[in-house]
Amino acid sequence: MRQAVPTPRAIRRGAAAAAAVTAALLAATAPAVTARADSGPGSPADTSPPVRIDRKDPDLKMRSGAELAPGRVLDIKSVVETGDGDERREDTNIAVTFALQAEVLFDKDSSSLGSDAHAKIRSIAEEVTRQRATTLRVFGFTDNLGSTTHGVALSKERANAVQRQLAKDVGSSGVSYQIRGYGELFPIADNATEEGRRKNRRVEVSFPRRG
Repeated sequence: MRQAVPTPRAIRRGAAAAAAVTAALLAATAPAVTARADSGPGSPADTSPPVRIDRKDPDLKMRSGAELAPGRVLDIKSVVETGDGDERREDTNIAVTFALQAEVLFDKDSSSLGSDAHAKIRSIAEEVTRQRATTLRVFGFTDNLGSTTHGVALSKERANAVQRQLAKDVGSSGVSYQIRGYGELFPIADNATEEGRRKNRRVEVSFPRRG
């Protein structure tokens, strides 16, 4: 008895039927994916309720004798800077910080105050008096050009110069000063550009806020 040979059309139909069956099986066994609100453009938001939390769960209880930390006001920062970046004032809940670019205060590679420096320092002294500050920090900084030793020495000399003028303008013997020269440490801008290096060459005066 001769066995029937399937025609090409029958072979194609059989292959299509097998592919349809395979696709149906894969769809039935694939895990369902729930769309979330951040699933992407066009995806429906997940409107299911949030997970319920058992308030009696022992893992959520504090240890015996433990106490919550006292509440505190977050430290809010306000920064005001001139358009050219020569001066910057930073206010937080606990401190006031003034930053003056070195070019505003000194000639290049110098620690002698220029003619424009006195008015700038005087305005800081007025705020010191207004805040009734008794402890001032005067910190000097440079860029990363030149040797580290020279940068530290120059930044300290510049901090000393600002402190001396500040002490004259404040005129109070009850104010103590902390003076540091940090050289290229603690940059506030990128030293790879001249604009960044200019911002890093600065003297900062800070004190606790009272007003």
